[in-house]
Amino acid sequence: MSPMAKTATIYHNPRCNTSRTVLGMIRDAGIEPTVIKYLDTPPSRDGLRKLLDDAGLRPSQAIRRREPIFAELGLANADDDALIDAMVANPILIERPIVVTDKGTRLARPAATVSEIL
Repeated sequence: MSPMAKTATIYHNPRCNTSRTVLGMIRDAGIEPTVIKYLDTPPSRDGLRKLLDDAGLRPSQAIRRREPIFAELGLANADDDALIDAMVANPILIERPIVVTDKGTRLARPAATVSEIL
């Protein structure tokens, strides 16, 4: 069995049930994570790109399509650069939670996915 992660950062929305569940799972693993409320402190464009690259995700896999602003901005056929720009300008569009540990980066949806990097 591989050793547990030593550090964790969660890009968290406290109003999201999955995000709260994942935060609890990290704490249950004995790690007190750095909590970034990404709606208040969104990542930079380069920061978001790095998170997605590290998680092996394309922007289209990490955008919240059900948010009304997704349709308002006409993003259904947008390219990766346009999606990244929209997510940085409107962080509610960023799927959550994204967790970074010394063992990797994951979009923790479903919540159990976080166990891969704890």
